[in-house]
Amino acid sequence: MTSTPVIARTRDELDAVLKDARSPDAPLAFVPTMGAMHAGHEALLREGRQQGETLVASIFVNPTQFGPGEDLSRYPRTFDADLAMCAREGADVVFAPEPDQVYRDGDPLVTVDPGPLGGELEGRFRPTHFRGVLTVVAKLFGLVRPDVAVFGQKDYQQLVLVRRMVRELALGTRIVGVETVREFDGLALSSRNAYLSPDRRRDALGLSHALRAGVSAAADGRVAVLKAAGAALMSYPGLTIDYLELRSPDLASAPEAGEARLLIAGRVGAARLIDNLPLTLGDGSEE
Repeated sequence: MTSTPVIARTRDELDAVLKDARSPDAPLAFVPTMGAMHAGHEALLREGRQQGETLVASIFVNPTQFGPGEDLSRYPRTFDADLAMCAREGADVVFAPEPDQVYRDGDPLVTVDPGPLGGELEGRFRPTHFRGVLTVVAKLFGLVRPDVAVFGQKDYQQLVLVRRMVRELALGTRIVGVETVREFDGLALSSRNAYLSPDRRRDALGLSHALRAGVSAAADGRVAVLKAAGAALMSYPGLTIDYLELRSPDLASAPEAGEARLLIAGRVGAARLIDNLPLTLGDGSEE
């Protein structure tokens, strides 16, 4: 049996709802989203339900993380279906503000600088993206005041940067990352998959196929990983790759051996998609 979450549209409504919903002796979990929910969001909400006595989700398409010419106006908006998912997964509160409730003075003059990592990987192609992401996450944390917040590992660079922001700014929220949810054929679930025609969707499979090829070669070391992933991409001419990089788990340079992360981003028609997988690098010395 599900119950409809309380919907808060304004800051004042959110404050009033949280006074009633928050238990002083039990954790409050928060799942920030931009809506257009799918099974990946379902996993985030389910984890949030496990982490907190009270579960708050937000549905807010944040304009400051979209650059010029990006898909802000086209981004899928499916509020009724999103609300139904939040209800099924036990959310107590859904915060669904308009931009003027988050950015009361218009474009913010005070923002969160993501540091050097914000200009790498995704940041090379979306130079203002992570400033917008971290600024809105900081604002939402200030409004909701969660004990724990849940993010997906598909947006791995975002997860690393949010953790870094929380640590360096002493925000006091514990960050939980949830493994990427995939479709039956390995394609990472994304709200932007809605842009894919059947032919384009087949091209998009190159992202996950390249990652899996790289992971399969991990025992042979860094060069073998990138060579195998690159070879797999040759079968997907409709996929334009922005980057394919091997990094450490905190997105510094990849180690010679040990735990690492393989990250990829590319364009398929109007859709720009990202994906990543963890792997354990060998030193390539075994015969």
